[in-house]
Amino acid sequence: MLETVAIWGITGKTVTSIILIWAMYSQYIPRHVRSHVERYAYKLLGWISFHVHIKFTEYTEEGLKRSENYDAIRNYLSTNTAARAQRLKANESKNSKSVVLSMDDHEEVEDVFHGVKVKWYSNVKVTETQSNYGRNNTYERRFFTLTFHRRHRGMILESYINHVLREGKAIGVRNRERKLYTNNSSSEWYPWMSGKWSNVPFHHPATFETLAMDPEKKEGIKKDLVKFSKGKDYYKKVGKAWKRGYLLFGPPGTGKSTMISAIANFLDYDVYDLELTTVKDNSELKKLLLDTKSKSIVVIEDIDCSLDLTGQRKTKKEEDEEEDKEKKKEKKKEDEKKSKVTLSGLLNSIDGLWSACSDEKIVIFTTNFVDKLDPALIRRGRMDKHIEMSYCRFEAFKVLAKNYLEIESHELYGEIERLLEETDMSPADVAESLMPKSDEEDADVCIKRLVKTVEEEKEKARKLAEEAEKEEKRKKKKEEEAEKKKKVENGDLSENNGTN
Repeated sequence: MLETVAIWGITGKTVTSIILIWAMYSQYIPRHVRSHVERYAYKLLGWISFHVHIKFTEYTEEGLKRSENYDAIRNYLSTNTAARAQRLKANESKNSKSVVLSMDDHEEVEDVFHGVKVKWYSNVKVTETQSNYGRNNTYERRFFTLTFHRRHRGMILESYINHVLREGKAIGVRNRERKLYTNNSSSEWYPWMSGKWSNVPFHHPATFETLAMDPEKKEGIKKDLVKFSKGKDYYKKVGKAWKRGYLLFGPPGTGKSTMISAIANFLDYDVYDLELTTVKDNSELKKLLLDTKSKSIVVIEDIDCSLDLTGQRKTKKEEDEEEDKEKKKEKKKEDEKKSKVTLSGLLNSIDGLWSACSDEKIVIFTTNFVDKLDPALIRRGRMDKHIEMSYCRFEAFKVLAKNYLEIESHELYGEIERLLEETDMSPADVAESLMPKSDEEDADVCIKRLVKTVEEEKEKARKLAEEAEKEEKRKKKKEEEAEKKKKVENGDLSENNGTN
């Protein structure tokens, strides 16, 4: 008993001494000296130790892009070894009915491969930096460390690591839940918070089968998407980045957002909804796009309203001529709050050198007014396929009728076909008329309501056309009178000059 107490006493004194020495070392030894000491200490340990350590970081050394290898290792360990760890993290699964367990920070597990035991350590390094505003910012960098005996170096490097990465990526594909992302303000770009992107599960039900569009046009788009998704070797052969651009244009309510959802569901891709007005500058835009994954769709909706991309082409001289000094001061204050993303910055991000940093990606622009966009932004090669989302015609109506009313024919179909060919109505307006407003309303009621609505729209359009025609005649008459008056005045002036 006394011996046990003595042993514990000696141990306690030893631990206390080590803590005291370490505190004095950290406080009084300069950082540059400590770095040299630690470097040689690691070398000494390397000579003594029989083990090899390999570090896999969560982000690249520049911190620009998340490591796919790190995600693959995390998937592998979560499935194959997490059950043996003592401390675990619980995350929601794809179906939200169970949880997925993974290793907690500063935890270790063993794995066996072909009879060889290895150890995995889950670590996190906390770094504190001081910003320009005097505030301390704390960054967390996570990494896995693989440890094994050096006599197994060849087998681990040539076989085991490849096995882990291959299995981890396959697990990631099986467990993948599609997400809808939105970009955060750069003030929120911290690893322990949302990072560059926030996300929610993507569960939009739209498909090409339910999309109100001409069947031949839909089939052409589907074939183009399939060709792209299988085109890795082809794009490499022709020397192009494995990406494709789609421009969706047309009046409001014609299904541009629904088309994006249908494409995402068809290809099983994530969607990144990029809000340009919250992006501070071109550099921030590049970092955001670098942080997107493969098998994804980057969407910029209403790009004609996102930024004044055409106006940024004006020269400084032209701006000086347009604004006086007071207006310039006001504009400068407003510009400090606005995004400084330029047209050239956007073009370089989606189609320049940076576009080749990730594969299998679709970029989609949407606009209601395609004529307002700079030609450089939508040229072929950037926006490879231009898709016009037009007004609802009879073929699109039949899809909507089947979706909303579960019917494929009706006695009023002939009348509806005639009316829709003569009247411009968006699919959204047609769908609203077809949707039952109560349990008592059946397909017959909804179809008759649509006929009435289209007739009203046709009459409204007729009146507007008549008003426009009258206005045009008034304008033309006014111009003729002004021209006649000008000729009379010029004639009087000539007569007066002749008299003189």
